[in-house]
Parts: sequence; structure tokens; C-alpha cells
Amino acid sequence: MQVVDPFLAAWPDVDLDVTTVFQFGGLSALMGHEIDILVTPDPTERPGLEFTPVFDYELVLAVVEGHSLAQQHHVVPKNLETETLITYPVSRERLDIYTKFLIPAHALPRRHRTVETTDLMLRLVASGPAVSATPDWLLRQASGVKRVRIGDGILKSIHLGHRTGETQPYLDGFISLASGVRI
Repeated sequence: MQVVDPFLAAWPDVDLDVTTVFQFGGLSALMGHEIDILVTPDPTERPGLEFTPVFDYELVLAVVEGHSLAQQHHVVPKNLETETLITYPVSRERLDIYTKFLIPAHALPRRHRTVETTDLMLRLVASGPAVSATPDWLLRQASGVKRVRIGDGILKSIHLGHRTGETQPYLDGFISLASGVRI
């Protein structure tokens, strides 16, 4: 969102819509010309699409400040076997907490819940015994929630995806602005 104001100042004639309607199906929306740019941590190589990395982050475990894991420097998979893990409503195969951390260690959380929004996810973590794997930059403003490193760290990047061959100056401008953002 730090890109929106400078973008609108630089491109006042462009009609900008920011939507989360395609939050969990953005690739097909991009390919179907329903959106021009997809913001994603999971770029997919497909003919006709290009993904530009714009900033790096770390996936961390969000826990309430009084949680026993809040005092840990990092968690190991076994630590989550007694926890309720809150994630977005996507398959486990698309969740790094499972694919890069839990499944390789043959560990699963006690309970798995899903929610649609980050705001609700962080509210549930802050109010009780649940934990969530969350980008570290989202926790900088969250009150009552502490971040704990997941294993040796799960490092990620946000990418902007767009269709190749459809270069528009305003799309290039958006990507250029986003590439300069420091989160």
C-alpha cells in the first residue's frame, strides 16, 4: 500500500483498483485479464507471465506476548504439535509453514484453522492460544503479538506478476515504484 499514493501522484489519469477478491486465485485472474498486476509471494513460471521481485521478508511465527513460545529465539516443528495453527484458506501444499517446516519433519499442529484476512488472523493470535505463520513486516505494527523465528528462517520475496508483451508505461511505473519500497 506504500506504493499507492506515489503511483497516483505520478499517474493521475490511471484508474487504480486494489482488490483482494482474487487473493487466493490471482494467477487465473492475471491470465484472464481480470487484473493487470498480481502481488504474490509465490511466483509461478508460466508462458506469457513475468514476475519481478520487489522486496524480501521472513515468514515468522506470530504468538501472543504471554505465550510460552514467545520467549524462544526460534521454534522447531515439534513445538507446533500442541498448537492451533491459523492460516489462509489454501491447500497445505501452498503453505510454506507446512511445505518447508512441518511436513519435512513429519510434524503437524494439534489443530488447523483458516481465516480469510490477515487482520482477523492477528486478532485471533493476540486474543488466545493460536499461532500463525506471518510475514515479519505485518507484525511491526501489531500490538500484543510477538514474532518468533521459524527454524533457521523461512525467507521469502514479494513479487509483482504481469503479462509479458503488454507493456504499458503505467504498469512499468508501478513496478518501478514498488521495487523502491523498503518495508
